[in-house]
Formats: sequence, structure tokens, C-alpha cells
Amino acid sequence: MLGKTEISQIQKALKNSINRKEIAGGNLLVIKGGKEVLYHEDGSADLEAGLPAKRDSIFRLYSMSKPVTAAAVMILLERGEVDLYEPVSKYLPGFKNQMVEDGGRMVPAEREMIIKDLLSMTSGLVYEGTNKAGQETEALFQEIDERLLSDTPLGTVEAMNKLGQCTLAFHPGSSWQYGTSADVLGAIVEAVSGRRFGEFLEKEIFAPLGMEDTAFWVPEEKRDRLVKTYADDGKGGLKLYTEIHLGIIQPMDREPAFESGGAGLVSTIDDYAKFAQMLMQEGSLSGIQILRPKTVKYFTSRTLDGPQQKGFDLWLTLCGHSYGNLMRIMTDCSRAGDLGSPGEYGWDGWLGTYFCNCPRDGLTFLFMMQKTDAGTTSLTRKLRNIILSSF
Repeated sequence: MLGKTEISQIQKALKNSINRKEIAGGNLLVIKGGKEVLYHEDGSADLEAGLPAKRDSIFRLYSMSKPVTAAAVMILLERGEVDLYEPVSKYLPGFKNQMVEDGGRMVPAEREMIIKDLLSMTSGLVYEGTNKAGQETEALFQEIDERLLSDTPLGTVEAMNKLGQCTLAFHPGSSWQYGTSADVLGAIVEAVSGRRFGEFLEKEIFAPLGMEDTAFWVPEEKRDRLVKTYADDGKGGLKLYTEIHLGIIQPMDREPAFESGGAGLVSTIDDYAKFAQMLMQEGSLSGIQILRPKTVKYFTSRTLDGPQQKGFDLWLTLCGHSYGNLMRIMTDCSRAGDLGSPGEYGWDGWLGTYFCNCPRDGLTFLFMMQKTDAGTTSLTRKLRNIILSSF
């Protein structure tokens, strides 16, 4: 259990990072056996205004939106509304007749992309990059960004149909690469349900779980709780970041036409803890069932085969892990670079938000911060190691 020594070590690690101006501030939460055993906050939510990070601070999740999107797909799966082997083009016609860059040549995809490819990141879809797939994807997201605040913004389904016409980095199912798959899944949920993706999430996940501050935008009455985003200033300090990135505007002050399943949500540490605890409790929280136990078991399991795993193994800091349903899954603790337990799962975000569930230990760990290009930071691993070594 966490004693005074461990709590002091946690506080020191976070304080040191703030003092070194690596981050402005943040908060963390540890839950054991369904009960809170530690909450700690430090630093600033807004350096310019001198506002401290607080428990109800609202953070941009970026890629920590992905597990929520995957959960939405699991809801449709267990209701019989989608089959993971269905082609993506059944719901998004833009994904018909896709082309792959293969050995410098453009060739037809060997098979159609299926929903399961999206959940496993084995679709051939990427983010930006130097190859044709990366360049075309980057150009599309530049268009999304540029039109976001115009009178003709790209909607979720429209944007993803355009993405379907971009070149793939590899044949669907043949490898693994991190990319825009979750955004496509959001559009599929919208197409299948007949509701906007955000409306589906609100009705099926957020409202039932009491996640009152989780959404694709922040209304005016809550905006003073939205944490500012910071970037390295190149001089050992921090500077305010205000740019649009991956279709996300930093003020989050309007309901977006493009609701990004891969990056678009905001939340608080307590809201996301409800989602994490729902998974830990086999799909239910406080008597409200979101997913059935067998669905959760599949949702939190690895799904990669041998060739796909080779692609994932290129991610150095995720040695000892595999991947499935938009989350990392720890498979070999002896190969990992941080402490954990077999079957642990979770994900992070571009601005440093992070969560993990360790079912064998009954442990949930959440950390929230807002720093560009962060992902899982050295600080996050240090905090993890202190905490996970204590249980």
C-alpha cells in the first residue's frame, strides 16, 4: 500500500517536473479495489492567469479518446448491429477500391479493410509521414483544420469518406501502424446508429456513467476549468500552444462538425476514472451496465497476429506489450521498461493524459497534464513505478 514514503516520492517527482518547467501542472488518481487510495494535484492549469490545477480541471484527451471510441464499437457489436469482419465500405463508401503504396508502386489493396482492422490499427491508415499515405493523410487533416472554423466545415462522415480515398501504407491486416483508424470508427458508429457520434457517446456512455464533463467541446459555463496547453519554448521553459491539431481547436469553445474518435474528447480525471472503473468491474458501474462481461474480456485482450506484432514491436517504449481494440496490453513484464502486471491495459494522449487498468492487482492509475508531443512521458513512468511497486 501507499505509505508516507511513497506519497512523498510521488509528490517530489511531480514537483520536480514542474520546477524544471517540463510541465505546467497536473493531477493523478489511484484506485485500488474500487476505492480511491491517492489523489494529488500540483502546478498550474493556466500559467498566464495563475490558476492552479484542480480536481475538476478539464483536459483535452487527444488519443485517450480512442478507448472510448472502441467501447462505442463494442456496444454495437454486442447488440448485433455490426460484425467486425464487415468491410468498412459497407458504411463508408469512400473506402471502396482502395490503393496501397507497395514497393514504390500503387497497387489495389489485396482485400477490403474491415472493422477489425480499425480496432487493431492494422488497417494501413497512418498519421502524417514522408510516404504517399502519410502525405495524403496530412493534407486531408490540413483541410479539416482549415475548414473547421469556416461556414463549410467537414463533418465526421464526410471527412472519413475522404480519408478512405487516401493511399494506404500497407495492405489491410498485413502489419501494424498507429494512425487514423479510430476516427473512421467514430464515423462508422455515426453511420450505424443514425446519430451524431457525440450524441451516441453521451446517451450510451457518458450520461449513464455520470461523466458530466466529457464531450467534444466545452460550454461557456465550464470554460474556466479548461486547462491551457503548453509546448517547449526552446529555452528550457514553456510557451502557450494555441494551434489547431488533428481537427481539434485548443479553446474547445464550439461544437465541432468533425467529432474525432481518435483525438477529440475532453474530460476530467474523475470522469475518466468512471470509464476505467466500468471496465474494471466487467462493464458495470453503480448498477449501470454499459458492456457485458464477455465483451469487456474481448475488449481488453490483444488481437495482433505474428506479422502485425512485428510492426507494433517497433515502438521501443512499449516493449513487452501487444495491442488490441485501441489499447496497449502488457504481455511480458520482463521485457517492459516499467513495472506492471500481465493483462494490464490502457492508453495515453498527445498532451500527456494517461490511464492504465491492472486487473490482476485491482489497480487503476490516471494522470492528467497538457504538454504537446508528450504521450507517455518519463514522469508518467516514474509515477507508475512508484505506485505499482507499492501494491
